[in-house]
Order: sequence, then C-alpha cells, then structure tokens
Amino acid sequence: MHNKTLVAVAAGLGLLALSACGATDSGSSSDPKTVTLVSHDSWNVSKSVVKDFEKRSGYKLRVLKDGDAGQAVNKAILTKDNPQGDVFFGVDNTLLSRALDNGLFQPYEPKGAGSVRPENRVDQDKHRVTPVDTGDICVNYDKAWFSAHKLTPPQTFADLAKPAYKNLLVTENAATSSPGLGFLLGSAAEYGDQGWPEYWKKLKANGVKVVDGWEQAYYQEFSGSSEGRKAGGDRPLVVSYASSPPAEVIYAKKRPATAPTGVAQGTCFRQTEYAGLLSNAKNPEGGKALLDFLLTREFQQDMPLSMFVYPVVEGAAVPADFTEYGPAAEHPETLAPDKIAANRDQWVSAWTSLVLK
Repeated sequence: MHNKTLVAVAAGLGLLALSACGATDSGSSSDPKTVTLVSHDSWNVSKSVVKDFEKRSGYKLRVLKDGDAGQAVNKAILTKDNPQGDVFFGVDNTLLSRALDNGLFQPYEPKGAGSVRPENRVDQDKHRVTPVDTGDICVNYDKAWFSAHKLTPPQTFADLAKPAYKNLLVTENAATSSPGLGFLLGSAAEYGDQGWPEYWKKLKANGVKVVDGWEQAYYQEFSGSSEGRKAGGDRPLVVSYASSPPAEVIYAKKRPATAPTGVAQGTCFRQTEYAGLLSNAKNPEGGKALLDFLLTREFQQDMPLSMFVYPVVEGAAVPADFTEYGPAAEHPETLAPDKIAANRDQWVSAWTSLVLK
C-alpha cells in the first residue's frame, strides 16, 4: 500500500523484486491487446498469476508505477482526459472522495463483485470503484527494546501520550503520507471532531517525531526493523501496519521463531484499497477484464504475501504465516467515506498548524 505495504520491507531486505509483471514505464499503450494498469510503487503480484490473467483474457498486462498513493492519485486526476492507462489501482478510503469528486473513474461492476464482503463495498449506486484489499495502519513496537527497558508496550492511543512513552514514537506527515493520514484519521475516530486536536497537543508535548514518509520512519527511525537497526534508529514505536511483523519474519535472512515487532492493537485504523476503470481509458474492455481478475480467488489469495494486505473476497484463504504474525486488528477505528470527504482537508491543515509549526 504505497509507502504502506510491506513489499517495501522485503525490498529493503534485498529479497523481493517489486516488478513481477513486466514494464514499469510511462505513456499509454495503443496496442488493443495490451491493458495498462496504473498504480502506486508497491504494486506486486506473482508472475504465475499475471501469466494466468494473460492466458485467460488474451490481454498482455502492462504496469505503470507512479510513486506513492497520494502522488499517483493526484497525477491520475491531472491526466484524466488523456489517461496513462486503463485501470487505476491503489486509491484508498483516505483519498477516495478526491478521486470520485474529480471524475477519475467510469462505472463498471466487475464479475464477482457480489463476493466482496459487504463491509468493504462502497459507491454501490454507481460502481465507479471496486474494493480489492484491506489492511490496518497501526503503531508497531520493538519487542527487544521494551523488554530491555522493562517497560510494557503501549496498546492504545491514550497510552502513547503517557510520560512513560515520551520521545519514543515516530509517525509520518499526515499531509504527505498515507499511513500518516490514516493515523490522524484514527485519532479523529477515537476522539471525535473536537477531541483529536487536544490529543495531538499531548502527543507533541510527549515528544512525537514527524518525518515525511513511511520509508524514512520505518527504515531509518524505527529501532525494531532490520533496516532501522542498521541505520541506528532510536525510536521503538512507529506508525506502520499490522502486516509489518510477518514481513520481518518471512523475509529475514535467518528466520526468527517469533516476530521481533508487535502491534499496539488499540491504535489501528482500517484502510481499504480500490481499483477502477479510468475515464477515457483507451482499452475499456481490457480494463474490465483486469478488474474482473482482481476479484478472482487466485489474485486475492496471492496478495497477502505479495503486497502484505488482506483479501476482500469471501472465502479467499490467507497463509498461516501471515495470520500468525500479523493478524488483522479485531476492533480497528473506521470512518465513513463521506465523513472523511467532509473533513480530511481541514483536519490535515489544522494538524499541520498544530504539530509542525
């Protein structure tokens, strides 16, 4: 998930190539038998799955990775009259209203849409976007650090503002980072429209550190990640994902018996990613075939260990390693899309003035 998924963790460990499905270039293809997917940098899928799509559909899949989620969405909006591709994947619930309000997508209800879990469905009257995956933005903690300091890791938003955790948390800028924005929205869901600013005043007074994006926070500042340890990171708390711990296990050079990091379950915000058929797509039929494929059980079951996210289709299996080391949050914070749409920009502006100035 764009400065989000733990595909980036794997890449940082040097053990996984991100481009598993061909080209990562610019410009739209004029070949009627090629379908172009535009996505954020963390798109990843197994080569065998891509081959199956191409064999079944008769279309060759071409992928254009276009930065993190916010950057990719904004560029897609700017180029909507002459889009770079046919399908866009990776707009999440924190930015969905911006894409819909700007007419980024045209209606299409994919085959298999009825198998999507009801709680993940949106825009049911127009079918402009298709839910593809979910994940949880959560504070992660460095187990070894807390053990060495004989301190119980925090578990809730309220815990993070306690004196015991002063100068321990690093988070991402809510104006530039998807997980940073998700953490802000989680605090707004927890404390309400009037309460979240006071909460952030407490976090600021308690020494929260803000950096531009997830990679800097997780790879450089966080003491619990393999890369963070190499970089001398000294913050044992970081805003990341519930799927971060299994990535630390699965892609470790020497696999540990348990995950070196844990998740503060009371700090999670549920994130859902969507795909849609771009307005003015040059190959709308190919785009529809691709959207159909994104909801097949084959693709859905490939996502957990390719993009470290959970499937949205009923009955799609999740690998045991994934659920053992990174179970989805039981009671994540959520906000309705219209609530996010009505408040996101003013909340980010207020957050920036409050925390960064």
